[in-house]
Amino acid sequence: MVLVVMGVAGSGKTTVGSLLARRLGRQFQEGDSLHPRSNVEKMRVGRSLTDEDRAPWLERVAGWIDERLDAGGSGVVTCSALKRSYRDLLNRRGSGVVFVFLDVSKELASERLRARQGHFMPAAMLDSQFADLERPGAREPVISVDASQPPESIVEQVLSLRLDR
Repeated sequence: MVLVVMGVAGSGKTTVGSLLARRLGRQFQEGDSLHPRSNVEKMRVGRSLTDEDRAPWLERVAGWIDERLDAGGSGVVTCSALKRSYRDLLNRRGSGVVFVFLDVSKELASERLRARQGHFMPAAMLDSQFADLERPGAREPVISVDASQPPESIVEQVLSLRLDR
C-alpha cells in the first residue's frame, strides 16, 4: 500500500508524510521534488498552476506509486491531490492507495506558509489552492484528519485508523 499525504500548501504534508514513513519503515517521496522546473518557477513568481501544468507532475507521482506497487512494496508520498480527477489518476489501479487528507483552515495554512523558509510556494497562492480543492468524498479511500493537531498526534490517529498494518 502507498499512502498519499494530501492537502493544500501549509497543511503539513511533508512533516506528517516523513513521520509516517519513518514510523512505518517505508520509503518517503516528497512530491514537490517531482515537479518540472517550469512549475516551480511559475509558482515561485506567484502564478497558479493549471491542470495542464500539473499533468506531467501528477504523472510522475503516479509513476512513483506504480513502481512501489509493481514491486509489491509500499511507500509514503506527498501530493496536494486537490481535485478528484488528480486522485483518480494517482489511484488509477483502483486499489493499493490510501489518501491521508490533512484538513486545515485557510487561516492556519496561511500562518504556516508565512513562517516557512526556503520553499517556492508563496502564501499569496493559497487562495488558488483552496479554490481548486475538491474535498475527498465518502467513496474515496481516504483518512481525513484535522491538521491543526501536532504532527505526532496526526500520525498516531492515522496509524490507529489503518486496518492493514
